[in-house]
Amino acid sequence: MNFLIVTEIIKKNLTYFTKEELLAELINLGEKPFRAKQIWNWIYARGTFDFDLMTNISKETREILKKNFTIELPQVSKDLISFDGTRKYLVKFHDGREVEAVYIPEETRGTLCISSQVGCTLACKFCHTGTQTWVRNLEFHEIVAQVLIAKNLIADWDKNSRRLTNIVFMGMGEPFFNYENVAKAVKILNDIEGLDISARKTTISTSGLVPEILRCANELKTNLAISLHATNDKLRTDIMAINKKYPLKDLMTACQTYNKLNPNQKITFEYVMLRGVNDKEEHARELIQLVKKFNLSAKINIIPFNPWLGCEYTNSEQQKISDFQKILKDAGLVAPIRKTRGEDVMAACGQLKSDSEREKKSRVL
Repeated sequence: MNFLIVTEIIKKNLTYFTKEELLAELINLGEKPFRAKQIWNWIYARGTFDFDLMTNISKETREILKKNFTIELPQVSKDLISFDGTRKYLVKFHDGREVEAVYIPEETRGTLCISSQVGCTLACKFCHTGTQTWVRNLEFHEIVAQVLIAKNLIADWDKNSRRLTNIVFMGMGEPFFNYENVAKAVKILNDIEGLDISARKTTISTSGLVPEILRCANELKTNLAISLHATNDKLRTDIMAINKKYPLKDLMTACQTYNKLNPNQKITFEYVMLRGVNDKEEHARELIQLVKKFNLSAKINIIPFNPWLGCEYTNSEQQKISDFQKILKDAGLVAPIRKTRGEDVMAACGQLKSDSEREKKSRVL
């Protein structure tokens, strides 16, 4: 008896490839190298995920592509829009894990805050994300997928009228604990033949991992944001345990190096205002001394604290925040107060946490 054996081709998702990997896959199928550039442009510059719509590719080649590949993005399991236009969406990956990303529209630009890990290892006392146990790092394509999804949701594929202009790695996780995947993602984001979001419009936020700050200075050359939040080692170690490993002197020295290697890129010190903890006049004076001692070209981003259930801290009074800002500005520092956005959908700074984890905790309680 003869048996007919049918072998099903397992299609590969093209969004899982770097540009170099895509080229290798197509050459392996006998395609010319220029084909990779065409497909890359369709996906990342035009937001086209249907092979039949790739009209500068022959029908025969499109059939080969359909036979071997797919173009798929993770699922959006929740999409919330704040009264102020801020949009938070929950992305569910193939293993059921979820992260949050936030799109913040403004008059002259649109910023997307993306995640780099599921959960976080740092457990900074004031941060809601830190209460979610770290599960895993995101793959580079899972990071980029957050951007592709956002552009789909806001219909932002017309290169002449872009709404999503800036990327900030300020979502869930510590980006530099996932450096390799973040670096690959940044390369894709910055690619002028694709998404074309330049390094000058890309900001990576870190709690202060000194070796990775130095790597970023040499390799990625994006803007850098430091989650500072305290002006002396004793206080910073109390609210951010990472300071034990990388104290302020080491952190500020790394920032000096970053400034020297990337004079055109910004360093921002994020400073969340916690009532009675770090919002006194003496803290403002210490902050001035810290920046001037290391001769840093930087701005201080003053952030009103966004409360969340179970947190031990409360937000500083508005007058206290204004007084703090005045001291910094009088000393010649650039020190804007960040406007809180998306608070009603828990999309504000320090509030991100995947809903599945939030719901699990509420059931336990």
